[in-house]
Amino acid sequence: MATPGEKLATSLEQLKELQDNGVFAIKSSDLSRVHKERLVDNGFIREVIKGWYIAAPHEEQEGDSTSWFTSFWKFCSRYLEDRYGEDYCISAEQSVMLHAGNNAIPKQLMIKSTNGNNLPTELLFDTSIFILKSPFPNVAEIEHNEGVRMVNLASSLIYSGPSIFIRQPIDTRTALLMIKDASELLEILLDGGHSKIAGRLAGAYRNLGRDKIANEILKTMKSAGYDVREVDPFEEPTTIKFDARDYSPQVNRIKLMWEKMRKEIIEVFPKAPGISTGMKTYIKQIEEIYVTDAYHSLSIEKYKVTPQLIERVRTGVWNTKENEADHKQKDAMAARGYWQAFNVVKRSAKRIFKGENAGKVVDEEHRDWYRELFAPSVAVGLSKASDLAGYRNDQVYISQSKHTPMDKKDVRDAMPLLFELLEQEEEPSVRAVLGHFIFVYTHPYHDGNGRMGRFLMNAMLVSGGYPWTVIPLEERDKYMDALENASVEQDIKPFAEFIAYLVKAGLKGKPIAKISS
Repeated sequence: MATPGEKLATSLEQLKELQDNGVFAIKSSDLSRVHKERLVDNGFIREVIKGWYIAAPHEEQEGDSTSWFTSFWKFCSRYLEDRYGEDYCISAEQSVMLHAGNNAIPKQLMIKSTNGNNLPTELLFDTSIFILKSPFPNVAEIEHNEGVRMVNLASSLIYSGPSIFIRQPIDTRTALLMIKDASELLEILLDGGHSKIAGRLAGAYRNLGRDKIANEILKTMKSAGYDVREVDPFEEPTTIKFDARDYSPQVNRIKLMWEKMRKEIIEVFPKAPGISTGMKTYIKQIEEIYVTDAYHSLSIEKYKVTPQLIERVRTGVWNTKENEADHKQKDAMAARGYWQAFNVVKRSAKRIFKGENAGKVVDEEHRDWYRELFAPSVAVGLSKASDLAGYRNDQVYISQSKHTPMDKKDVRDAMPLLFELLEQEEEPSVRAVLGHFIFVYTHPYHDGNGRMGRFLMNAMLVSGGYPWTVIPLEERDKYMDALENASVEQDIKPFAEFIAYLVKAGLKGKPIAKISS
């Protein structure tokens, strides 16, 4: 008779076969009742709605949303295809968001179908699908994203309601800028006789400084006999000068976020004190806070480190040749890497302290930080040598986050822009807050993005004479929630207020983060 382990192995083979065939949304009929119950009981699949499942790591704790958020689009793709075939598409408004590079998991995915029931279908972790009974654009205007049917770019801009310009200005502006010629819109506008929409789009393009497209829409519609009245649908003007050669939506998206968010940061952040002490004094202060910084920054990433381990690494007592535990321990390697990276960041801080442009310094040296951060793990075989190559070459996901970092090709457009914006930015507070946020939003590396983001934040704080600031482990949830809010909702205020609160405490000589015993 087969043992329980052998029976589970047989069920796992069935699950693996499904995954090898690209099945990530598992329908009840894909598995026998016995295999299905065994996999559910052992935590290898999780029920989403009755009769539908996703695969999940068996060690994933209850309440951990990671497997669901990483499976969301694949699940919706198969579920919707199974129920509606080709008789559905994502709403125009949510299509705009996807075209604009906003891949955040929506709280409610709006679907149009002629067979819709106008009811929500509740999914995991407070997400749902709402199937609106409604016709949708001609099949020629449908394309796919993550396997899900959505309205193409031009159609999504035309068929979205006017409120999207107010509620989602960053997404809408980003999508508008992806249109390179008015003809992409005019064919639909003319055939549908959409004179009011034409006026709204002309006003939107005028707001963006794309007068050529605005004028072309107006002239062509009027020449066809339509009475078109231009109206700016946005609440505020746009001051950014956009480069017509920017084909990655993420480039313009980041420019727009920077413009919107910097004002909110300046409002809540204490004024930069400027560099008032000598460099030796300032660097000594940084060195004195190192153990506290390393403990909290590594612990936030869930490494199990102690102040004693960090002190051994700092003083050189740590020894991989004579101490086998030091050689193999992942946490020890992380602590050693943090020490090596910290010293390179300190070198960057000295350059900034002497008056060099902070954005330019970090652009030149952040890859050195990264290599030092992971060199010890590579040396003992815990990481691959190729992990030191640089920016990632595939898709990554963030644990328990609705935010999906951008595609690898967009990373290579976004990172030079980040350093360009840092170099041009006049306010040190903006450099610190948005430097950290945009870095982790982009997530350029496979690992270490949080530690790198905090290093970058402090390098930018140096440029304004602010104290080196440690994010306390005890405030991890507040910190992560604020970053999530900025990534998903484009609301930077909670994150700016959080960092400002820590910096103010440091300016008073009463830093929040303390070392644990």
